[in-house]
Amino acid sequence: MNITLNNGIQMPQLGFGVFKVEDGNTVIDAVKKAIEVGYRSIDTAAIYQNEAGVGEAIRQSQVPREELFITSKVWNKDQGYDSTLKAFETSLDKLGLDYLDLYLVHWPMPKTDKYVETYKALEKLYEDGRVRAIGVCNFNIPHVERILSECQVKPVLNQIECHPYLTQMDLKQFCKENDIFVEAWGPLMQGGEALTNEAIKEIAKKYNKTTAQVILRWHLQNNVIAIPKSITPSRIEENFNVFDFELTNDELNQIDALNENKRQGSDPEEMHKV
Repeated sequence: MNITLNNGIQMPQLGFGVFKVEDGNTVIDAVKKAIEVGYRSIDTAAIYQNEAGVGEAIRQSQVPREELFITSKVWNKDQGYDSTLKAFETSLDKLGLDYLDLYLVHWPMPKTDKYVETYKALEKLYEDGRVRAIGVCNFNIPHVERILSECQVKPVLNQIECHPYLTQMDLKQFCKENDIFVEAWGPLMQGGEALTNEAIKEIAKKYNKTTAQVILRWHLQNNVIAIPKSITPSRIEENFNVFDFELTNDELNQIDALNENKRQGSDPEEMHKV
């Protein structure tokens, strides 16, 4: 199932994430399995240190490059105009690709305050046809507002931590009003707490699905792009098998109501790790 980004490019709404997946055979096998199952969107990042393995999996999969949607991200230490352009070339080289479908600023890093010039480097890459779309990660509303006011190209999406215990309703609404998609990282909540929630278990039982499948369905029906991660072949398959059932509005609201504003990752205002 594809969605259309604000620049007209199509992107799969369900993708495969490789955060914390070890480079080499582990990531190669996981990505190859994901592609075999039907995933066409793969999300990596410079800091994951597995771009080389992702690139190798893409080559081994023998699926034509133009059928795949590949995302990577510029890491915090490489923020700044020239260093971002250099970091992009490094990522492209490791992946062994001629272009990226999507390139993102990984964190706003407001304390160093380089995210605007970093984003302007992404605009340059976009104008030069090196990337098909550009966006941001972990940006709060004020960070996105600055990009919208000081830059020329609107981000196509904002990749944020989002799951049933961190629903991010205000940020979702803001992005929707500005024609920016929300993409959920950690969509199943790292640590698995949401997977054992009793309300979600009840819904899963009704549809003969797993709690993970119900949560992914909740994301998709909320118009959110989701990128679950797994290295277990059966889970990779299971997470993709979410297109044959639909949650009711009541069930969607039930999951919305679980919000506790509980982060597993860093607060974007506080994140300053390089």
